[in-house]
Amino acid sequence: MNFLTIGHRGVMGVEPENTLRSFVAAQHAGLDLIELDLHLSKDGALVVMHDAEVDRTTDGTGAIADKTLAELRSLDAGRGERVPVFEEVLDAVRTPIQAEIKDVAAARALAAVMHERDLIGRVEVSSFHDDAIAEIARLVPGVRTALIGSRYGTDIVDRAVAVGASTVCLNIRRLTLEIVEHARKSGLRIVGWVVNTQDHLRLVRALELDGATTDFPQIKRTGRFTA
Repeated sequence: MNFLTIGHRGVMGVEPENTLRSFVAAQHAGLDLIELDLHLSKDGALVVMHDAEVDRTTDGTGAIADKTLAELRSLDAGRGERVPVFEEVLDAVRTPIQAEIKDVAAARALAAVMHERDLIGRVEVSSFHDDAIAEIARLVPGVRTALIGSRYGTDIVDRAVAVGASTVCLNIRRLTLEIVEHARKSGLRIVGWVVNTQDHLRLVRALELDGATTDFPQIKRTGRFTA
């Protein structure tokens, strides 16, 4: 089984997160997937940003949902980068994408793009929210989905199965052998996040996970050789 290395918001440890610059760097580093986050702008664009507000990652303030795409475009997202929309990322890189959605509305907007561009083989959809996963699965039959957990117990596995997810993406700091075994018995893939140190990478390998989400491209190189 191939071990997947997933670039967290591109390679946010070395480039401005969720920017085209970061995604292109992740592709150049040879990461297997690029993880990104989607929100809807005031005028319905699928904007690539993690937070619901622009304050942390741009020179602006306020909620994404209160701003038009044109207003968001005027912001500096780091090193002169502009806030991208999802379609721009699709055009900028060839690497498969794991797109995290925050709610049902984003699921519906993403479903429209997936149908328009025939992305079912290229885009996996992830979310912390069961209803968002269920909605994208309803709208895009056959889509690969992943349920994310930060604070969780073995219930995360049962929730993933209930919404038809094939993968669980789990906070490495809370992961236990019991949860791994439960996920395996349920036929789920397991990805650990965020894996930025050799100790965390060794834990990922010891638990025989299927992949790691990382802020740094070096994991791609060292991941092959760490026991």
